[in-house]
Amino acid sequence: MMIQRVRGFRDILPGEVGRWRTIERLAAEVFENFGFKEIRIPLLEKTELFARSIGEVTDIVEKEMYTFIDRSGDRLTLRPEATAAVARAYLQNKLYSIQPVQKLFTIGPMFRRERPQKGRYRQFYQINAEVIGVAAPTVDAQLIIMLLTLLKKLRVSDLTVQLNTLGDGDCRPKYQAALARFLESIAGGLCADCRRRRTENPLRVLDCKNQDCQALLEKVPTIHDFLCAACRDHFNTTCNLLNQEGVDYHINDRLVRGLDYYTRTTFEIQTRALGAQSAVAGGGRYDGLMEIIGGPQTPAIGFAVGLDRLVEIVDAQWAAKDRRPLVFVAALGDAAGQKAFGWVNRLNREGIYVEMDYSGRSLKSQMKQAGRQGAEYVLIVGENELAAGTVIVRDMTASAQKEVPMRDVINLLRGIGSATKG
Repeated sequence: MMIQRVRGFRDILPGEVGRWRTIERLAAEVFENFGFKEIRIPLLEKTELFARSIGEVTDIVEKEMYTFIDRSGDRLTLRPEATAAVARAYLQNKLYSIQPVQKLFTIGPMFRRERPQKGRYRQFYQINAEVIGVAAPTVDAQLIIMLLTLLKKLRVSDLTVQLNTLGDGDCRPKYQAALARFLESIAGGLCADCRRRRTENPLRVLDCKNQDCQALLEKVPTIHDFLCAACRDHFNTTCNLLNQEGVDYHINDRLVRGLDYYTRTTFEIQTRALGAQSAVAGGGRYDGLMEIIGGPQTPAIGFAVGLDRLVEIVDAQWAAKDRRPLVFVAALGDAAGQKAFGWVNRLNREGIYVEMDYSGRSLKSQMKQAGRQGAEYVLIVGENELAAGTVIVRDMTASAQKEVPMRDVINLLRGIGSATKG
């Protein structure tokens, strides 16, 4: 029986990769314009990094992480998210000693053993951006602006910014206590997940998609009634900066983050590009994360874009077409094949994409192959051409061909390549 790929994983095939590369390239360009630098972090981290940062009693840690013990006895995990790993890299490599404020981005796969369904995979991809070392709300607003800049350049339509605050260690506990009391009063009507969450992580109840739960939460207290002065000023300043830059947003009292390290500003970008309202990106401030993983108190904020989701909604015109060969060399016979092999490799080394047939097939078969690959020109050489010192160059678009001296082939193709690039 043929071996199949692992359930919940997928292959991204050559015809699809162009769109991924286009998005990744544009994201890097936009982020670099805002002063961000790329960082590449390992796929594997010590399990403790995620257990401490995400929280022991979360679904991610308890049920979804790919964790194993290696031959040395170390407990390792395929990263389920990037933020904790970037924070670990910032501390371990002492990036703060090079530049206390770091703007970093990373693009790559994450792993969670969730139930596979349309649009959700166990190996999924994210674009992450993080600003480490700044407590000011200025960067909160700038990250949202940068994210919107990327999405608008990708022509993602009907964008909505959802904004909220989670308070901090001073005011959030008071809100959580009030929320817990409220949830206890409606516990009988909550779904099974929310009944469990109300004791383990009551904020997550606010994020429940169950319509019955949402109806019961209509009169739930909001954190805005419990904010300390510092958190209120931070949130108001963020809002004012977004207003100044003409960013439309909606304050969503029920927008929360399920991970323990988030504080203050939290946001989500939603779109109706595929019909129903859905999130394409989200993030927030996590001023407490560095301490959780063993570093000094360091303010930070970041976001993650679901790349799988973004690929679905980005218009097809942004998909980079597969690169087509400029020339296909159709060689007939061993001697012509050797000559063609030299031309192809010489031009490939010079940056001109040239293909050839490697199997010695008939001219008819080679012409079909050239057509399937989308070659603009076909160069035909056989025993007669070798004897005459000429080659036939066929323009596939104009359906016209001509003979040229063999000594001029390389310069001719260079000229065609230069004109195409120009």
